[in-house]
Amino acid sequence: MRPVIITTEFRGVFFGYADDTSGDTVILKNARNCIYWSAATGGFLGLAENGPAAGSRIGARVTQIELRKVTSVSEMTKAAVAAWERETTHVG
Repeated sequence: MRPVIITTEFRGVFFGYADDTSGDTVILKNARNCIYWSAATGGFLGLAENGPAAGSRIGARVTQIELRKVTSVSEMTKAAVAAWERETTHVG
């Protein structure tokens, strides 16, 4: 499995681990969504390059999610994966 950032037609932005990203439906494991990213993140591609910056809001983790109408799949740096993994869940 490889870590990826997925965007959907419905403006969803998700982090997780995928085996197959070739279709418009992707199954992500250990997935989280980005509720809001701060300006310091540098857009959704900044989430793949550096991870969520201070002030971003990241949702809870789920074991697996099936995402439909996928519009992009972004490779991630090791630093970005580490940042996502240590991010706390936003509540409120």
